[in-house]
Amino acid sequence: MTAVVTDLTPRQRTWTAFRRNPLGLASAAILLALAVIALCAPLIAPFPEGYGEDTFQPPSAEHWFGTDDIGQDVFAQVIWGTRVSMAVGLSASVLAIVIGLVVGICAAYFRRLDTPLGVLVDLSLSLPVLPLMILVAALAGPSVRTLVVVIALFSWPEVARVVRSSAMAIVPMPFVSAAKVIGGSAFWIVRKHLVPGVVPVVGVSVVLTTSRAVLAEAGLSFLGLGDPNSWSWGTILHKAQQSGALASAWWTTLFPSLAILLLVLSTTLLSVAYNDARNHRSAS
Repeated sequence: MTAVVTDLTPRQRTWTAFRRNPLGLASAAILLALAVIALCAPLIAPFPEGYGEDTFQPPSAEHWFGTDDIGQDVFAQVIWGTRVSMAVGLSASVLAIVIGLVVGICAAYFRRLDTPLGVLVDLSLSLPVLPLMILVAALAGPSVRTLVVVIALFSWPEVARVVRSSAMAIVPMPFVSAAKVIGGSAFWIVRKHLVPGVVPVVGVSVVLTTSRAVLAEAGLSFLGLGDPNSWSWGTILHKAQQSGALASAWWTTLFPSLAILLLVLSTTLLSVAYNDARNHRSAS
Protein backbone atom coordinates (compact mmCIF):
# COMPACT_ATOMS: atom_id res chain seq x y z
CA MET A 1 0.00 0.00 0.00
CA THR A 2 2.84 2.34 0.84
CA ALA A 3 4.48 1.65 -2.49
CA VAL A 4 1.25 2.47 -4.32
CA VAL A 5 0.88 5.80 -2.48
CA THR A 6 4.52 6.65 -3.16
CA ASP A 7 4.09 6.06 -6.90
CA LEU A 8 1.25 8.57 -7.14
CA THR A 9 1.88 11.90 -8.83
CA PRO A 10 1.51 15.10 -6.75
CA ARG A 11 -1.85 15.76 -8.39
CA GLN A 12 -3.08 12.27 -7.56
CA ARG A 13 -1.86 12.56 -3.96
CA THR A 14 -3.71 15.87 -3.64
CA TRP A 15 -6.93 14.37 -5.00
CA THR A 16 -6.58 11.30 -2.74
CA ALA A 17 -6.13 13.49 0.33
CA PHE A 18 -8.97 15.80 -0.73
CA ARG A 19 -11.43 12.92 -1.10
CA ARG A 20 -10.84 12.01 2.55
CA ASN A 21 -12.12 15.42 3.70
CA PRO A 22 -15.94 15.30 3.94
CA LEU A 23 -16.22 19.08 4.45
CA GLY A 24 -14.25 19.72 1.28
CA LEU A 25 -16.41 17.33 -0.75
CA ALA A 26 -19.62 18.79 0.68
CA SER A 27 -18.43 22.33 -0.10
CA ALA A 28 -17.55 21.35 -3.66
CA ALA A 29 -20.98 19.73 -4.07
CA ILE A 30 -22.71 22.90 -2.79
CA LEU A 31 -20.75 25.14 -5.16
CA LEU A 32 -21.50 22.79 -8.05
CA ALA A 33 -25.21 22.89 -7.14
CA LEU A 34 -25.14 26.71 -7.06
CA ALA A 35 -23.45 26.75 -10.46
CA VAL A 36 -26.14 24.43 -11.86
CA ILE A 37 -28.85 26.67 -10.37
CA ALA A 38 -27.24 29.73 -11.96
CA LEU A 39 -27.07 28.06 -15.37
CA CYS A 40 -30.58 26.58 -15.20
CA ALA A 41 -32.34 29.57 -13.61
CA PRO A 42 -34.85 29.95 -16.51
CA LEU A 43 -35.88 26.31 -16.05
CA ILE A 44 -36.32 26.61 -12.29
CA ALA A 45 -38.29 29.84 -11.87
CA PRO A 46 -39.67 32.61 -14.10
CA PHE A 47 -37.84 35.92 -14.13
CA PRO A 48 -39.28 38.09 -11.31
CA GLU A 49 -40.93 41.13 -12.83
CA GLY A 50 -44.18 43.07 -12.68
CA TYR A 51 -46.58 43.12 -9.77
CA GLY A 52 -48.56 40.48 -7.93
CA GLU A 53 -51.65 40.51 -5.76
CA ASP A 54 -50.16 38.54 -2.84
CA THR A 55 -47.90 41.07 -1.13
CA PHE A 56 -45.79 40.24 1.93
CA GLN A 57 -46.98 36.63 2.00
CA PRO A 58 -44.92 34.36 4.27
CA PRO A 59 -43.37 31.15 2.94
CA SER A 60 -46.00 28.65 1.81
CA ALA A 61 -46.52 25.79 -0.61
CA GLU A 62 -47.34 28.30 -3.36
CA HIS A 63 -44.47 30.67 -2.59
CA TRP A 64 -41.63 28.73 -0.99
CA PHE A 65 -39.69 31.81 0.12
CA GLY A 66 -42.73 34.12 0.42
CA THR A 67 -43.37 37.32 -1.52
CA ASP A 68 -42.16 40.91 -1.25
CA ASP A 69 -43.92 44.28 -1.07
CA ILE A 70 -45.08 44.18 -4.72
CA GLY A 71 -46.05 40.52 -4.74
CA GLN A 72 -42.96 39.14 -6.47
CA ASP A 73 -41.83 35.65 -5.53
CA VAL A 74 -38.70 35.75 -3.35
CA PHE A 75 -37.73 32.22 -4.43
CA ALA A 76 -37.52 33.38 -8.05
CA GLN A 77 -35.50 36.41 -6.96
CA VAL A 78 -32.99 34.22 -5.11
CA ILE A 79 -32.71 31.79 -8.03
CA TRP A 80 -32.04 34.55 -10.57
CA GLY A 81 -29.86 36.34 -8.03
CA THR A 82 -27.65 33.25 -7.94
CA ARG A 83 -26.87 33.74 -11.63
CA VAL A 84 -25.84 37.40 -11.32
CA SER A 85 -24.02 37.04 -7.99
CA MET A 86 -21.95 34.07 -9.15
CA ALA A 87 -21.29 35.65 -12.55
CA VAL A 88 -20.01 38.84 -10.94
CA GLY A 89 -17.99 36.87 -8.39
CA LEU A 90 -16.34 34.60 -10.96
CA SER A 91 -15.72 37.36 -13.52
CA ALA A 92 -14.20 39.71 -10.94
CA SER A 93 -12.13 36.83 -9.54
CA VAL A 94 -10.77 35.84 -12.96
CA LEU A 95 -9.87 39.45 -13.80
CA ALA A 96 -8.21 39.95 -10.41
CA ILE A 97 -6.30 36.66 -10.78
CA VAL A 98 -5.00 37.66 -14.24
CA ILE A 99 -3.79 41.04 -13.00
CA GLY A 100 -2.31 39.59 -9.81
CA LEU A 101 -0.64 36.75 -11.72
CA VAL A 102 1.05 39.12 -14.18
CA VAL A 103 2.20 41.53 -11.47
CA GLY A 104 3.38 38.78 -9.10
CA ILE A 105 5.38 36.87 -11.71
CA CYS A 106 6.92 40.03 -13.14
CA ALA A 107 8.01 41.11 -9.66
CA ALA A 108 9.56 37.70 -8.95
CA TYR A 109 11.31 37.13 -12.28
CA PHE A 110 12.34 40.64 -13.32
CA ARG A 111 14.25 41.83 -10.27
CA ARG A 112 14.34 45.47 -11.42
CA LEU A 113 10.55 45.55 -11.29
CA ASP A 114 10.31 43.99 -7.83
CA THR A 115 10.68 47.22 -5.85
CA PRO A 116 8.28 49.46 -7.83
CA LEU A 117 5.68 46.67 -8.13
CA GLY A 118 6.07 45.90 -4.43
CA VAL A 119 5.44 49.55 -3.58
CA LEU A 120 2.38 49.51 -5.83
CA VAL A 121 1.00 46.39 -4.13
CA ASP A 122 1.68 47.74 -0.63
CA LEU A 123 0.06 51.06 -1.54
CA SER A 124 -3.00 49.29 -2.94
CA LEU A 125 -3.33 47.13 0.17
CA SER A 126 -3.12 50.19 2.44
CA LEU A 127 -6.03 51.97 0.74
CA PRO A 128 -9.50 51.97 2.36
CA VAL A 129 -11.07 49.48 -0.05
CA LEU A 130 -14.78 49.76 0.75
CA PRO A 131 -15.06 53.58 0.62
CA LEU A 132 -13.09 53.64 -2.65
CA MET A 133 -15.26 50.88 -4.11
CA ILE A 134 -18.36 52.88 -3.23
CA LEU A 135 -16.90 56.07 -4.71
CA VAL A 136 -15.77 54.48 -7.99
CA ALA A 137 -19.01 52.50 -8.41
CA ALA A 138 -21.06 55.62 -7.75
CA LEU A 139 -19.07 57.69 -10.27
CA ALA A 140 -19.07 54.99 -12.96
CA GLY A 141 -22.78 54.29 -12.68
CA PRO A 142 -24.60 51.13 -11.60
CA SER A 143 -24.10 48.13 -13.89
CA VAL A 144 -22.88 44.55 -13.70
CA ARG A 145 -19.79 45.39 -15.76
CA THR A 146 -18.93 48.27 -13.44
CA LEU A 147 -19.18 45.99 -10.40
CA VAL A 148 -16.89 43.40 -12.00
CA VAL A 149 -14.20 45.95 -12.89
CA VAL A 150 -14.39 47.80 -9.56
CA ILE A 151 -14.20 44.63 -7.46
CA ALA A 152 -11.31 43.23 -9.55
CA LEU A 153 -9.31 46.46 -9.34
CA PHE A 154 -9.37 46.29 -5.56
CA SER A 155 -8.86 42.51 -5.26
CA TRP A 156 -5.68 41.82 -7.29
CA PRO A 157 -3.03 43.08 -4.78
CA GLU A 158 -3.53 40.14 -2.40
CA VAL A 159 -3.27 37.72 -5.33
CA ALA A 160 -0.10 39.43 -6.56
CA ARG A 161 1.56 39.14 -3.16
CA VAL A 162 0.78 35.42 -2.87
CA VAL A 163 1.90 34.70 -6.45
CA ARG A 164 5.13 36.63 -5.97
CA SER A 165 6.00 34.66 -2.82
CA SER A 166 5.39 31.37 -4.62
CA ALA A 167 7.27 32.43 -7.76
CA MET A 168 10.26 33.66 -5.73
CA ALA A 169 10.84 30.07 -4.61
CA ILE A 170 10.82 28.82 -8.23
CA VAL A 171 13.11 31.41 -9.87
CA PRO A 172 16.36 30.14 -8.19
CA MET A 173 15.62 26.52 -9.15
CA PRO A 174 18.22 24.71 -11.33
CA PHE A 175 15.78 24.06 -14.18
CA VAL A 176 15.09 27.79 -14.49
CA SER A 177 18.82 28.51 -14.63
CA ALA A 178 19.26 25.74 -17.21
CA ALA A 179 16.51 27.25 -19.34
CA LYS A 180 18.33 30.59 -19.29
CA VAL A 181 21.63 28.94 -20.25
CA ILE A 182 20.17 27.22 -23.31
CA GLY A 183 18.77 30.54 -24.50
CA GLY A 184 15.15 30.32 -23.40
CA SER A 185 13.33 33.63 -23.60
CA ALA A 186 11.81 35.23 -20.53
CA PHE A 187 8.31 34.66 -21.89
CA TRP A 188 9.04 30.95 -22.54
CA ILE A 189 10.50 30.45 -19.04
CA VAL A 190 7.54 32.19 -17.42
CA ARG A 191 5.04 30.18 -19.46
CA LYS A 192 6.76 26.81 -19.05
CA HIS A 193 8.07 27.00 -15.48
CA LEU A 194 6.71 29.86 -13.39
CA VAL A 195 3.04 29.77 -14.35
CA PRO A 196 2.68 25.97 -13.82
CA GLY A 197 4.55 26.34 -10.53
CA VAL A 198 2.15 28.92 -9.10
CA VAL A 199 -1.06 27.31 -10.44
CA PRO A 200 -1.83 25.52 -7.11
CA VAL A 201 -1.62 28.83 -5.26
CA VAL A 202 -3.74 30.50 -7.93
CA GLY A 203 -6.35 27.74 -7.52
CA VAL A 204 -6.80 28.64 -3.86
CA SER A 205 -6.83 32.35 -4.71
CA VAL A 206 -9.60 31.88 -7.29
CA VAL A 207 -11.90 30.34 -4.69
CA LEU A 208 -11.17 32.90 -1.98
CA THR A 209 -11.29 35.86 -4.36
CA THR A 210 -14.66 34.66 -5.69
CA SER A 211 -16.16 34.60 -2.20
CA ARG A 212 -14.80 38.08 -1.46
CA ALA A 213 -16.12 39.34 -4.78
CA VAL A 214 -19.59 37.96 -4.01
CA LEU A 215 -19.52 39.70 -0.62
CA ALA A 216 -18.35 42.95 -2.23
CA GLU A 217 -21.07 42.73 -4.88
CA ALA A 218 -23.70 42.11 -2.22
CA GLY A 219 -22.49 45.08 -0.19
CA LEU A 220 -22.39 47.46 -3.16
CA SER A 221 -25.77 46.29 -4.43
CA PHE A 222 -27.26 46.65 -0.95
CA LEU A 223 -26.12 50.28 -1.01
CA GLY A 224 -27.95 50.78 -4.30
CA LEU A 225 -24.86 50.64 -6.54
CA GLY A 226 -25.84 47.45 -8.36
CA ASP A 227 -27.56 47.07 -11.70
CA PRO A 228 -31.24 48.00 -11.17
CA ASN A 229 -32.25 45.95 -14.22
CA SER A 230 -30.89 42.64 -12.93
CA TRP A 231 -31.31 40.56 -9.79
CA SER A 232 -28.54 39.68 -7.35
CA TRP A 233 -28.62 38.69 -3.70
CA GLY A 234 -27.49 42.18 -2.72
CA THR A 235 -30.20 43.74 -4.88
CA ILE A 236 -32.86 41.65 -3.09
CA LEU A 237 -31.61 42.95 0.26
CA HIS A 238 -31.54 46.52 -1.09
CA LYS A 239 -35.14 46.33 -2.28
CA ALA A 240 -36.22 44.80 1.03
CA GLN A 241 -34.53 47.64 2.89
CA GLN A 242 -36.18 50.24 0.67
CA SER A 243 -39.64 48.75 1.19
CA GLY A 244 -39.23 48.66 4.96
CA ALA A 245 -39.48 44.85 5.05
CA LEU A 246 -36.37 44.28 7.15
CA ALA A 247 -38.39 44.13 10.36
CA SER A 248 -41.88 43.16 9.20
CA ALA A 249 -41.17 40.49 6.54
CA TRP A 250 -38.19 38.46 7.70
CA TRP A 251 -38.32 36.07 4.74
CA THR A 252 -37.40 38.80 2.25
CA THR A 253 -33.94 39.09 3.80
CA LEU A 254 -33.40 35.66 5.36
CA PHE A 255 -33.14 33.58 2.19
CA PRO A 256 -30.78 35.85 0.18
CA SER A 257 -28.65 36.23 3.31
CA LEU A 258 -28.51 32.45 3.71
CA ALA A 259 -27.51 32.11 0.05
CA ILE A 260 -24.61 34.54 0.56
CA LEU A 261 -23.58 32.73 3.76
CA LEU A 262 -23.77 29.34 2.05
CA LEU A 263 -21.57 30.41 -0.86
CA VAL A 264 -18.97 32.19 1.28
CA LEU A 265 -18.80 29.34 3.80
CA SER A 266 -18.52 26.72 1.06
CA THR A 267 -15.74 28.57 -0.76
CA THR A 268 -13.81 29.05 2.50
CA LEU A 269 -14.09 25.39 3.50
CA LEU A 270 -13.20 24.27 -0.03
CA SER A 271 -10.06 26.42 -0.11
CA VAL A 272 -9.00 25.13 3.32
CA ALA A 273 -9.60 21.52 2.30
CA TYR A 274 -7.73 21.95 -0.98
CA ASN A 275 -4.81 23.67 0.72
CA ASP A 276 -4.59 20.91 3.34
CA ALA A 277 -4.70 18.25 0.62
CA ARG A 278 -2.03 20.01 -1.43
CA ASN A 279 0.29 20.21 1.57
CA HIS A 280 -0.55 16.68 2.71
CA ARG A 281 2.38 14.51 3.64
CA SER A 282 1.61 10.82 3.91
CA ALA A 283 3.23 8.95 6.74
CA SER A 284 6.11 6.81 5.74
